[in-house]
This record gives sequence, C-alpha cells and structure tokens, in this order.
Amino acid sequence: MDIDELKSSPESVERRKQVLYWRLFSTLFEQSDRAPAIEQMAFDVTTKELGLTEMLLDPRIGIDTIVQHYPEMEKSFQGLSPDEETAESFNDAHDPESLKRALVLSKLLLNVFGPNASKGVMTAKDYNQWLKDVGTLEQAFGCAPGQLRSGRGMGSGTPMPGGSGGEQGEGQSQPMPGNMMPNPGGGGSGGYEISEGEIAKGLKAMEKDIIQRMALREVLKDSKLAEKLTPSMALVEQLLRDKSNLSGVALQNAKMLIRRYVDDLAQVLKLQVEQTKTGTIDFSVPPKKTFQNLDLKRTIWKNLTNWDPKAKRLYVDHLYYRHTAKKNMSNRLIIVIDQSGSMLDSMVNCAILGSIFAGLPKVEAHLIAYDTRSIDLTDHINDPFEVLLRTNLGGGNDWKCAMWPAKEKIQNPRQTAVVWISDFYEIELENMMREFKALQDSGVHLIPVGSVASSGYFSVNQWVKKKFKEMGTPVISGSVKTLIKEIKQFVAI
Repeated sequence: MDIDELKSSPESVERRKQVLYWRLFSTLFEQSDRAPAIEQMAFDVTTKELGLTEMLLDPRIGIDTIVQHYPEMEKSFQGLSPDEETAESFNDAHDPESLKRALVLSKLLLNVFGPNASKGVMTAKDYNQWLKDVGTLEQAFGCAPGQLRSGRGMGSGTPMPGGSGGEQGEGQSQPMPGNMMPNPGGGGSGGYEISEGEIAKGLKAMEKDIIQRMALREVLKDSKLAEKLTPSMALVEQLLRDKSNLSGVALQNAKMLIRRYVDDLAQVLKLQVEQTKTGTIDFSVPPKKTFQNLDLKRTIWKNLTNWDPKAKRLYVDHLYYRHTAKKNMSNRLIIVIDQSGSMLDSMVNCAILGSIFAGLPKVEAHLIAYDTRSIDLTDHINDPFEVLLRTNLGGGNDWKCAMWPAKEKIQNPRQTAVVWISDFYEIELENMMREFKALQDSGVHLIPVGSVASSGYFSVNQWVKKKFKEMGTPVISGSVKTLIKEIKQFVAI
C-alpha cells in the first residue's frame, strides 16, 4: 500500500502507527527477536510505504549519521512541537503525514532511551553520540540546547510528548500537550501526562548511570579521548568524587573538563544575574538632579499650563527627575551550603553565584560548605573552579558545625543576608530551628533554600519547611533564577 492508498484509508494509517509504536517498545525492552512479525511490518511501512531508509529502524545509528546520508531528513527531525495553528492537523491520527512523524518520534526515543544508552561499558564516543541524540530530541520539540538534559530554563511550558490531565508536582515544569506520546493500546489522546521536569529528571538519571559505566579513568589518561568528552553535571560529579584517585595526565584532563563546564555555566548564570530586576527604589532619597535622571515626559505634562499658543512655546518653571536610588539594606552575603552527596548541583551553582556576587560593588560575599565538618571557602570565592576542587562530596551532614562559623561572620545583622542551602534532613531539628529563629530575630535577612538544582527538582524535609513558613521565611524553590532574584532584591544592586 502506498501513500495515496493510505490517504483513503484512515484506519490503515492508525494501525501502522501502532505497529511502529509496538516495535519501539519491543526494541526498548530488547524483545525484538520475539516479535519478528512486528519487525517485518515496521520495515515494510518504513521502506515500501514511506520510501524512507531502513537506517531509521536501527537503534545503533545516530541521527546525525542519518542526516549526513539523507540531508532531506533534517527537517523531519525538527518542528515536532506544533504551534497553535497547526496543532489540530499535527495531532490528526488519520493524517498520512502523521505516520512519518510517528516514525521520526520513535527513532528519537529509541536513540535516547534505547540500546545506545544501555551498553555494559560506555566509551567516550558512545557518551557523546547519546548527547547528540538528546540534543536532537530537544531541538525537535523547541527546547533550548541542554534544557531537558540539565533542566535549565524549566517552567516555560516547552511542548514535549505527553498525555492528558494531571497535576504538577513541586519543582516541576509545565505539562506536555497530548496526542504525541506513543500509545500502542489505541488512538486518542489518553495516557500519562509527562512534564518537562519529569523528562529532565529521567535524562539526568540516565546520564549519571552512563558516566558510571564509562571506563572514565582510562579515558582521562588519553588526552585525545578526554577532549571528546562533553562536560556535564553528571560528568563533573563523577570527576569530583574520583579526583583523589587521579594523578598526572588523568588529573589534568579532569580539571580541564571541570573548568570547561564551570566557565560555560558561569556565562549563563552571569547573564541571569544581569537580567534579573534590581532592588527596590528608595523614594525617601531625593532624586539626583542630573540630565540623565530628567523625566522629560513628566516635566512636559506638569508644565502644560504654561503653554503659550501665540509664541508656540512651553515655559518650564519646574523640572522633574526620576528616583534611581536603591534601598541599601545589606552589603554582606553569607552563603552556607550542605555539600553532602545529594547537593552537587547546589555546590556547583553556588560556587559560581558566589564568585559573581563577590565581584559586585558594595557586596562582601562569604562561602561556607559543610557535611559533618565545615570549611570556609571565602578565600577562594572568586574562583569557583578552585572551590569545587576543595569540596568533599558525600557523607552525612551536621548543621551545627556550620552555624558557629556563619554567626562569627555577622557584624551588622541588619546589613547581613544568610543564604542557607540544604535539604534540611539534619539531626536535632528543633535546636536547628531555634538557631535560625535567633538569627532572624537579630535582624539578619534569612534566606533558606531547598537546593539550587539545575533540574528544578528538590527534596526538603517537610517538617522544617513548615517551620520556616511559620517564621515568615518560606523555603525558596530549587530554581537558580528565584535565588538570584531574592539575593539581588536584598543587596539592592
């Protein structure tokens, strides 16, 4: 049956889509040998009916390889996220073109979640191919590069495959529109709703597992192989955990990869700091009477009664200026961060944020990391790379070892902000909350943060979260942007 025949047989289109989806699931779960009939039917649909290459069915072939051989296929891997005008036709289950989209979607999901990511031992080449395929998946649904893998920019509601109905969880992003996720059981838009956050969380877990299956120490000994690695949060975590076992060329290559990741992320975070709205204007301070501050529109409006229609001139007897002074509430920023194993994202992000804020005028930034002991990293706060090399991920956490060093740094409470970042799964919780309450009562601006995770997902002790809310200082979500905004409002920059 060719495309013309398919157009006259809507039911046939839907059946063939189900074949492609069942074939996707059988391959994902490595059951292809038990379903030879489905394999043959998928081959016939792909090559005979759609006239496309059988490479689309091979889970080992990267999408970039297919595009190199068949440039006309490039557009097929783009624009899988419909706009409002085309959404209806895009999701039409009986549209023959939807059969091609089903095949492309199957290929994307197969490459990202299939055999390429489940090898017993992953090489640097395998890892980079997986990253490329994830990048194609992101591009196909209109996501920014790295958005799904790292979770940056979550919450924008970027369309991705999904189902209907559902409720978002804490720290998750917008749900995905329906009729795009494979539904082998039959047509329609039913199914489980998937959010960007859930996709990001799954990809993050997969990437971490892939890194752990890499012969990373051997790769790092070969500079050519190490250069092929794409720095990521999962890779940085593995390098930081294993740094004590590395030496020589391997250690130098590990440092090179960490610095590359830190520098790239620093550019992103610095831009977010610059774009975030600044502190509130202090109207109690008279505006500076400079030409730069002149409010021309208000001046004209207030002096309209002085308009001379004969001379066609406006006589101005009073100039109006804009208020630009910001409330100078604080100039000392103390960041305390739990460096136990679950807080790596926060450690990386806060090391960079600390260096950014430390470089701003009138802001004195301090950084303390702790697990069962604390370490004052303030001397290295301008170099987040050096901060990370001095961290000791893993182990337990004890808030008491960090509380005293933090309190020692407080000179003028009302000009001090303490940003405490942890999941707050601590010991002696009632004593901990009494200490935080005392800080707040002294005039310190307390900013408790659940984590600063790229994915937007975070877990916080619910009892502690409730107590902070009762104190009037609710725990900030895991969003980096939210923390940046809170700090900038306080230091009034």
